[in-house]
Amino acid sequence: MKIAIVEDDINMRKSLEIAMGDFKEFEIKTFKNAVDALKKLDDSFDLIITDINMPKMDGIEFIKELDGKFEIIIMTGNATLTSAIESIHLGVKDFLLKPFEIDALIEAIKRESKVQEVKKSIQTKKVKKIDSSDFLGTSQALKKVLNIADKAARTDASILLLGQSGVGKEVFANYIHKNSPRAKKPFIAINMAAIPANLIESELFGFEKGAFTDAIEAKAGQFELANGGTLFLDEIGEMPYEVQAKLLRALQEKEVRRLGSSKSIKIDIRVISATNANLSQKIKNSEFREDLYYRLNTIPLHIPPLKDRKDEILEIAEKSLKINCEKYNFENKEFSAESKEQLLEYSWPGNIRELISVVERATILSDENIITPENLCLESRGFTN
Repeated sequence: MKIAIVEDDINMRKSLEIAMGDFKEFEIKTFKNAVDALKKLDDSFDLIITDINMPKMDGIEFIKELDGKFEIIIMTGNATLTSAIESIHLGVKDFLLKPFEIDALIEAIKRESKVQEVKKSIQTKKVKKIDSSDFLGTSQALKKVLNIADKAARTDASILLLGQSGVGKEVFANYIHKNSPRAKKPFIAINMAAIPANLIESELFGFEKGAFTDAIEAKAGQFELANGGTLFLDEIGEMPYEVQAKLLRALQEKEVRRLGSSKSIKIDIRVISATNANLSQKIKNSEFREDLYYRLNTIPLHIPPLKDRKDEILEIAEKSLKINCEKYNFENKEFSAESKEQLLEYSWPGNIRELISVVERATILSDENIITPENLCLESRGFTN
């Protein structure tokens, strides 16, 4: 297994390199910062172990640059809830809080190795498609929000979904679309934070051939592709300010114009947007247009975090467990009483996204048909309050 260790502290870096050198099954390559690592990383690496607080580029930005190409373990001496949530959002599965024993790191690596081995061994197979609404629980807190969503779905009113990262905003958007008169038309989701700022305009509105250097052929934008259906704009607070005016015009005039074109195209879409940012503060900071905010915020829906919906944690976990047993061709598994208790006690800073991720890994790591607390590995994450 080829492993990259990215750590700016030379003593820590050397200590890990020496300690892990005793394990012949590991090939270790160390880097003093993320910038150097990005220049050398290639497909031969199986795992990245990285610090969070580093000069030049911190661990979170580093993980974003890796863009999901590698599995990652984070080690940090300054863990915060914010960094934990953002790491989970980016797909990180394991956290190690400094100082840690080398045995803890080896166990984390072995867990990751087993997960990778199982995933690689799975042949492409048809798995029953699960409706995203299956991950909408039945808690009282959520029922109130679903009641408003059901009423809003019957209209074309713009909806702004508010809530922490990972609470299921896209699941909600999809639910609203499927319960609307536009259900048979396209549902297209776009994450503003995942698109480079200089490409957002062309992604949304499309472009004509020759509109810019790389425009070798014309391309329809997401507004056109969603025509008749629903366009979901996730992380709307990350949209560049200069593009916001064009979005507002498109919503007001119900038409778009491709880059490089003088012709407007009529559109008929329903827009649902979402954010975990404080848009009111962004408006005060001149980072978000007030007029666009009111255009998008006809019906605000506040989705509560998973920690406030404890009566659906086990419901979602068991659905996820069933899906993964089918996906990996395992016999049916179940949670032990102790693991259920731990699932309910954990704070879930990454919300539903984190819960589904934890259950998938536990499904793979369990050798028996019972999921134990050891399989969940929640204590090692260091965020149990």
